[in-house]
Amino acid sequence: MYNILICDDDRDIVSALDIYLSSEGYHTIAAYDGQQALKAVEENEVHLILMDVMMPNLDGIRATARLREVCNVPIILLTAKSEDADKVLGLNIGADDYVTKPFNPMEVMARVKSQLRRYTLLGGRDSGGATDDGLLKNGGIVMDDAAKSVTVDGEPVSLTPLEFNILRLLLQHPGQVYSTIQIYEKVWNDPAYGSENTVAVHIRHLREKIEIDPANPRYIKVVWGLGYKMEKV
Repeated sequence: MYNILICDDDRDIVSALDIYLSSEGYHTIAAYDGQQALKAVEENEVHLILMDVMMPNLDGIRATARLREVCNVPIILLTAKSEDADKVLGLNIGADDYVTKPFNPMEVMARVKSQLRRYTLLGGRDSGGATDDGLLKNGGIVMDDAAKSVTVDGEPVSLTPLEFNILRLLLQHPGQVYSTIQIYEKVWNDPAYGSENTVAVHIRHLREKIEIDPANPRYIKVVWGLGYKMEKV
């Protein structure tokens, strides 16, 4: 059974999400601000977090940043339509997805299932680009898919599950151009539906971790008007 932490200062929203998730067989844990969310993660095994952005004591953005220092469980932000800047900031500091309020329960459930699927399975595997020792390598990047680890020039790099999957996709097919729609559908396993900006944010964050100069990347290149590719090094 998966444990899902619901964090929102609106108790009616927490109760509603509890009903939806419990009906699908998930166990829920309630928190009403960011501080309670941090405490809940310390005390429980949590597999996914639904995190409101605007909360007292510790808001969802700062709570997400704190959580990313200690865990990589999927975090879905719950945001209002007026909080577009917070959506981008949240994705930048490690959130995996967002749902805009007022939300459709079916959309929430679909995103929860999708994130749990990626978190537990980390997607399908592909032997393209792999070496004889089972590692994916390009220049100074070495990915051990079995161990879910990445090093750059010998130094370990901590990636979120989504960043890991994006990097793996590009490493498996060096030189191949993928559009943002293709990346979203292959990594998120969902139809894109205007989520191209989400891909751009995650790639920017990934570049900050693997590139010496993210503004002039050596590995992940933009092919203007087409998408992204892993430059063969």
